Amino acid sequence: MENTEKLANSKQVIAYIAELFPKCFTLEGEARPLKIGIFQDLANRLADDPKVSKTQLRAALRQYTSSWRYLYGAKTGAIRVDLDGNDCGELEQEHIDHAQTALAESKARASERRKEQAAKNGDKKPGAKAKRAPKANKSTANPSKSRPAKAKNTKLDNKPAEPRRELKAEDIVVGKDVNVNMGNGNMPATIVELNKDEVRVRLSNGLTMLVKAEHLSS
Repeated sequence: MENTEKLANSKQVIAYIAELFPKCFTLEGEARPLKIGIFQDLANRLADDPKVSKTQLRAALRQYTSSWRYLYGAKTGAIRVDLDGNDCGELEQEHIDHAQTALAESKARASERRKEQAAKNGDKKPGAKAKRAPKANKSTANPSKSRPAKAKNTKLDNKPAEPRRELKAEDIVVGKDVNVNMGNGNMPATIVELNKDEVRVRLSNGLTMLVKAEHLSS
């Protein structure tokens, strides 16, 4: 018996319509601008589909078109597409300007959230103990030889760990090579998708995963 259980959230709805209309919607990479009035087309095509409602479609479209990768695709020369991937005219300049403004504002908000989270995490870390300066080796027998001997560095070959440099908002773009902080080490990866609060990356072994932007570094 076919499973007709309703989809639970917008993420599932987007995955569902991307499966039904792969020439229009995509889950990875830069998204193409959608035809004006695409919601009504979707509602008509899926009118008898028990898995998704009009309300869910509207919410999913809003999330899809406000994602960073969709806003990145709103650029000069971009062509709108319908559900079957047919060209529906070049994107208008006013819509390009609106998308770029929305992208800049979204990036600024995300950057501010990362700063606030970093500040909270910093407050939770215990303060480092102040190191005591080594006492001079004073000699009362021979003042001329009171200079302390220099301690031998037995770890000359140990290089200090390279500090982790947090990515700026403008550095978080599709295709950029980054490091993912996994707790006990950094893993090299490539950004393949941008969302408001999360970034999808592809690890060197081919696996993809969603991570918070603050867990990425260059």
